[in-house]
Amino acid sequence: MPINFFKADVKFRISKASLLKSFILKTYTATRTKTLSLNCILCSDDYLLNINKEFLQHDYYTDIITFPLEETTKKTTAEIYMSVERIADNAIKNKTTFENEFNRVLFHGVLHLCGFGDKTKQEKIKMREKEDLWIADFKRFSRMKKLKK
Repeated sequence: MPINFFKADVKFRISKASLLKSFILKTYTATRTKTLSLNCILCSDDYLLNINKEFLQHDYYTDIITFPLEETTKKTTAEIYMSVERIADNAIKNKTTFENEFNRVLFHGVLHLCGFGDKTKQEKIKMREKEDLWIADFKRFSRMKKLKK
């Protein structure tokens, strides 16, 4: 599969990794009519803070950074860095499960690759709507896959 998960400096097991990969590929291709090659690197707050400082000149913690590396008419190649610590904190603040917040953050990064922004208030609203839609679609996708077994 052209989506890979790596761990930089954390020990972590992704729940439903194969399902997430399949869903993202299917949904991305349907949205952009091109394929996606994605490396998703899971890391700590400090690891991601260093990337944020070095590449974006931002001196603050974040849950995700998305780097589009190459874009052609047929394929997008990208890297996404996700802080497992920040996601865990966000799950508590947002009163949701870690898995739900992990999926939201991952989908957020992929939505950036689909062309969605989050700089303005309107963009943030649209991004949240898309995240919610993808989370609901992923739950249905997971149930359908389970029924087919």
